[in-house]
Amino acid sequence: MNALINWLDDRTGLKKLIHEALYENIPGGARWRYVWGSTLVFTFTIQVITGIFLWTAYSPSTTTAWESVYYIQHHMQAGWLVRGLHHFSASAMTVLLALHLMQVVIDGAYKAPREINFWLGLILMQIVLGLGLTGYLLPWDQKGYYATQVSTEIMGATPVVGPELQQLAQGGPQYGHHTLTRFFAMHAGILPGTLIAFLVLHIAVFRRHGITVPDPDRAPAATFWPDQVLKDGIACLAVLGTVLTLTFWHHGAELAAPADPSEAYSAARPEWYFLFLFQFLRFEWVEHQGLAFGAIYLPGALMAILAAMPIIGRWKAGHAFNVVFLFVMIVGIIGLTGLALKNDAADPDFTAAVRQAHEDSVRIEELAKRPEGIPLEGAVSLLRADPKSQGPRLFARNCAPCHRYDGHDGTGRKVTFKEPIVEEVLEKQKDGTQKNVKKIIDYKPPVEVLATATDLGKFGSPDWIKAVITDFKGTFSALENVKDKDDIKKVAESSKHFLEGEMAEWSSTHKNHWRTDPKNEQALNDLVAFLYSQGQRRGATDISDEALKRGRQIFETGKLPVGEFKSSCVDCHSLQPIGEDKLLGEVGVGPTLTNYGGDRWLREFLNNPGHEKFYGSNNTMPAFGERLTEKELDLLVRWMVGDYE
Repeated sequence: MNALINWLDDRTGLKKLIHEALYENIPGGARWRYVWGSTLVFTFTIQVITGIFLWTAYSPSTTTAWESVYYIQHHMQAGWLVRGLHHFSASAMTVLLALHLMQVVIDGAYKAPREINFWLGLILMQIVLGLGLTGYLLPWDQKGYYATQVSTEIMGATPVVGPELQQLAQGGPQYGHHTLTRFFAMHAGILPGTLIAFLVLHIAVFRRHGITVPDPDRAPAATFWPDQVLKDGIACLAVLGTVLTLTFWHHGAELAAPADPSEAYSAARPEWYFLFLFQFLRFEWVEHQGLAFGAIYLPGALMAILAAMPIIGRWKAGHAFNVVFLFVMIVGIIGLTGLALKNDAADPDFTAAVRQAHEDSVRIEELAKRPEGIPLEGAVSLLRADPKSQGPRLFARNCAPCHRYDGHDGTGRKVTFKEPIVEEVLEKQKDGTQKNVKKIIDYKPPVEVLATATDLGKFGSPDWIKAVITDFKGTFSALENVKDKDDIKKVAESSKHFLEGEMAEWSSTHKNHWRTDPKNEQALNDLVAFLYSQGQRRGATDISDEALKRGRQIFETGKLPVGEFKSSCVDCHSLQPIGEDKLLGEVGVGPTLTNYGGDRWLREFLNNPGHEKFYGSNNTMPAFGERLTEKELDLLVRWMVGDYE
C-alpha cells in the first residue's frame, strides 16, 4: 500500500491533499456543535446519489411523469427505498440547515473576516429551498400540482417583472407540460450544479479562515482527523438512521393520485417546511395587504436582516440582537407551522378532502395493478372513468343539494351555506350621479344545510329495504325539512302527501306484525332478500333459493307465518321477477319494483323520475338524464349500486 500511495503521491500530490483535507486545526478540541455542516454535506450527497437513480427511471411529461414515479415506487427494484431516502433526506436537510444557521449565529461565525462565507451560506440556503420547491412538482400528482401552482402565482406577484417571471417558470402563460419540464431541469440540473459550485466556494472560504471557536481554551487543540471526523461520522449515521426509519415506516414517499386539472383539490398543501408561509398568507390582515406583501416584501425584509447580520454584529449589542432575532424568527416559523397543522386538523372540509385524496391514491394503485395496466392516455384516464372515484363527486355536485350520503355530500364533507351580510353603500354611477346599492360586505359563519330528501347512503341495500318496509316515514323524514314557500310550494305539498300516503300508513299499521313472532321476523328477512335479489347487486347471488321462494310468496299473498297483511305488496306495486315474463301486480298504483335498487331501475329513475311507473305527477325531482351526460350518469349509477370492483 505504501508503494502504491507513494506512486500516486509522486504523480498527483495525494498526501498533501489528504493532509489539507483531514488535518485542519480545531482550537479547543472536537465538539458536537460543529457537526451540522458535515451532516448537511452528507444529506446532499444522499440526494445526489438517490437522485441519479431516480433520474434513470423518470420520464418528465404530463402523461408519463406520474406513471414513471409509480413504476419507481411499485416495480423498480428497491425503488420505494431510493425514493423514500431522497424525499426524507430533503426534509432532514431543511432541519439541519436551520440548526447550522443557529450554530453559526450563536457562535458569531458570521463576523469579520467571515462575512462573505456567511453570505455564501445564505445563498446555499435559498438553493436548498429551491430544490425542495421544484422537486415537489415532479411526481405530477394532485398534491404537488396544486401546491406548486401557488409558488408560480407568488412569482407573478413580484413587482415589475412578476408576469414575465411567472411565464418563464411555467414555460408559457399556462400551467402544464412545460412547467414540469422546466421544474425538472431546475431540480435535476441547474440548482444542484449551482449548489455544488457555491458549496465548493463556501468550504474554500471556510478553510481559509478556520473554524470559529467561542472558547478556545476549554480543551487542548485537536485536528479534524480523527476526533472531529468521529463525531461527524456518528452524527451522519444518526441522520441516516432517522431517514431510513422514516422511509421504512412510510414505505417510501407518498404518491397521491395523478394530477387532474379538471378536478378541484382542496387537500393541497406545500411541504411542511413551507407551511409557515402558507399559514401567514391566510391571515386576514395579510390577505388585505396583498400577496406581494405576504410572500415577497416581508420575507424579503427578513432575509435582508439575515444578510445584514455581519454588519449589525460588529457591536456586542448587535450580536445580541442577531441571536434574539433569529430565535424569534425560528419560534415564529415553528408556531405558524403548528398553527397551520392545528387549523387543518380542525377543518372538517380539509380532513374530508385529505381522506378523499387518500382514497383516490389507493384506488389508482388498484386500477394501475390490473392486467391491462396503465393506458397510453395516462393514469388520470383511469380515475376519470372509475365509478368509485367519480361517483362521489357527481353525487356532491348533483344530488347533495337535496340528498345526503351517510350524512355528507358523498365526498365526506358536510353541506354548508354561508349567508352573505349585505349593506347599502353610496356608489357613483357612469353618468356621474350617486346611487344607493346593496353590496356583500362579508359572510356569516357557515351553517349546515338541512337535507330535504332522504339519505341515500344505504340505498337499495337490505337495510334500506327493511327500513322502507318497517319505518317508511322515518326513512323519508328529511322531506319534512321542505318549507312551504311560494317558490317551492308544489315540492312542499308533494313531500307532505308522500309522508302521509298509502305506503306510510301501511308501514305504520303493520310494523307490529313483524314483532309478534320470531317466524314473522324471519319472514321479513325473506321478503327483504327477495326484493334485494331483484336488484341483482353484488351479494344478491348468495341468497338461498328457499328464502327467495318464501319472500316472493309474502310479496304476492301478504300471508305471514303468524297472521297476514290487510293488503299485499302486489296490491300497489308491480314487479317482473328475474328471468320471467310474468308481471306481478299492476303498473300505476305505486312504483314498479322490477330490478329495484339495481342499476337498471336507478338509471331509468334518474332519467325520468316522473314516469308513471315511478311517482308520476307527484314527482318533484328533476330528470337528471337532462343534466348529466350518458357517461356521467353511468358513473353515478354504478357507484351507487357498488358496481366498480
